[in-house]
Amino acid sequence: MTDNAFTFQTLHPDIIMDALFEQGIRVDSGLTPLNSYENRVYQFQDEDRKRYVVKFYRPQRWTNAQILEEHTFALELAADEIPLAAPLMLNGTTLPVHQGYRFAVFPSLGGRQYETDNLDQMEWVGRYLGRIHQVGRRALFQHRPSIGIHEYLIEPRALLAASSLVPAALKDGFLSATDTLIDAVRARWDDNGIMLRLHGDCHPGNILWRDEPLFVDLDDARNGPAVQDLWMLLNGDKAEQRMQLETIIEAYEEFTPFNMSELALIEPLRAMRMVYYLAWLIRRWEDPAFPRNFPWLTEEDYWRRQTATFQEQVRVLNEPPLQLTPMY
Repeated sequence: MTDNAFTFQTLHPDIIMDALFEQGIRVDSGLTPLNSYENRVYQFQDEDRKRYVVKFYRPQRWTNAQILEEHTFALELAADEIPLAAPLMLNGTTLPVHQGYRFAVFPSLGGRQYETDNLDQMEWVGRYLGRIHQVGRRALFQHRPSIGIHEYLIEPRALLAASSLVPAALKDGFLSATDTLIDAVRARWDDNGIMLRLHGDCHPGNILWRDEPLFVDLDDARNGPAVQDLWMLLNGDKAEQRMQLETIIEAYEEFTPFNMSELALIEPLRAMRMVYYLAWLIRRWEDPAFPRNFPWLTEEDYWRRQTATFQEQVRVLNEPPLQLTPMY
């Protein structure tokens, strides 16, 4: 079975309950599905009224070694008292297997929505990202990949070129815009930059608030430049983003230095995420959850808009990168 063809249709509630029971956990509530397209994630309560989250990993995406590296990183962060959901050790492993499904169990740690326009909360996030990166600098992932041109642009471009989801009448124009975008990123990207272990997907949806930030979902953890964990927190116009970035970096540098030259990587990273995201949707299209939740991927207007978005991103990439006031 290929990664593209896999679906979670055989992951029935009784399989989930049996998997947990094998680990000594008796479910005493329903299984509440949580938002996740890549994996399958459920919240539940055990017989002692403790709340947990169980994540069943999509087969063939990460190897066991790659998942265990993520778990080791999470446990390392938790040991440094960084607030995040770390996997529980169950019978000597954080990655049990049941009927071919690999899964992990986490304590359920609730919180409020992180407020993207709240500079006080943003300052706290910057402070904790500095601490996360302190830990991340101690060693690199050996099994997980590093952010780079090949995985985020070249491989996705090939997938987009081969996909029937891109309308034939629009494909040449779309691929031309994609190639121009790739060239613009190449001109800005530095494969020799300083890499460290990252959260990898540090957008506001992966942060909860409980008098301090709570970081969740290290599923996309990998090696990369520090700015990868900062830029997705920015919003608004350039002036607002500059103020937000100054707030984050000032707090960040209470714990670890930030390489200001990495600010030039923000727009290349944004472009890489755009292309990679489209390829991810195409890779997962045979999973019934994707056509059901992303029906617009089959519409010609969507691909016209994407072509225009790529062209606009090229224009942004050719502008001078974001600069901060010289206060650091």
